[in-house]
Amino acid sequence: MDIINKDNLIHALNSFQEGKPFHHCVVDNFFKEDVASQLSDEFIEYESEKWFFYSNPLEDKKALNDWNVFPQKTYAAFSYLNSRPFIDVLQKYVGVDLFADNGLHGGGWHIHGRGGNLNPHLDYSIHPKLLLQRKVNIIIYLSQDLKEADGGHLGLWNSNSEGTKPTTLEKEISPKFNRAVIFDTTQNSWHGMSRTLSETCNVFRKSMAIYYLCEVKESASPRQRALFAPRENQVGNKEIEDIIKLRSDVKKSHSVYKV
Repeated sequence: MDIINKDNLIHALNSFQEGKPFHHCVVDNFFKEDVASQLSDEFIEYESEKWFFYSNPLEDKKALNDWNVFPQKTYAAFSYLNSRPFIDVLQKYVGVDLFADNGLHGGGWHIHGRGGNLNPHLDYSIHPKLLLQRKVNIIIYLSQDLKEADGGHLGLWNSNSEGTKPTTLEKEISPKFNRAVIFDTTQNSWHGMSRTLSETCNVFRKSMAIYYLCEVKESASPRQRALFAPRENQVGNKEIEDIIKLRSDVKKSHSVYKV
């Protein structure tokens, strides 16, 4: 399938291991232009009951990973991005053997509406069913009308020496249409929305998310759920601390997906 701009991908991946505060690269015009427009148009309505809604002080977003709901172009795009030929290119620059997660656990379609939020966090480390380590994320932004002033930027944070919390915001990446961000999730990779989506904008922050796995390293955290951090105005808030603790617990996380 000739759906991506391969030259753009390879050019960006050449700088992947130079990215700071953790390995990453940005690929503009990731999909062919007509493909990106078609994929954007295939997103279902924000109000659809098919979305899974995360609504709590740490995250305000909707997600969907049900292959049966994906329209034709989206289904084909996810299939290609999980295919061996694509992964072989990716792993060459990442430096380890990678495996697809065809179940799109935590991935698939993501969408944020007005005031959409995603606190700084570390992704889960060990896939709860495949028991492989999550290694690489690709996020592809597909909102044609989203403007710089609307927010929704992806932030990459430095971490403290123990890797237990984010410190300074090292980089912001605007969710420009058809822009992909590829990053390593195993390097104390604190990321999230550095700017919440505007309360007044009338557009959505749409993205496709695909995650790739590797064999578990000895140094891997056993974490099976995302670990969030408070924003500056939430530090010291007992309610927020309790939600963070519950959200990171495999058996209890579901209790705070919606608060």
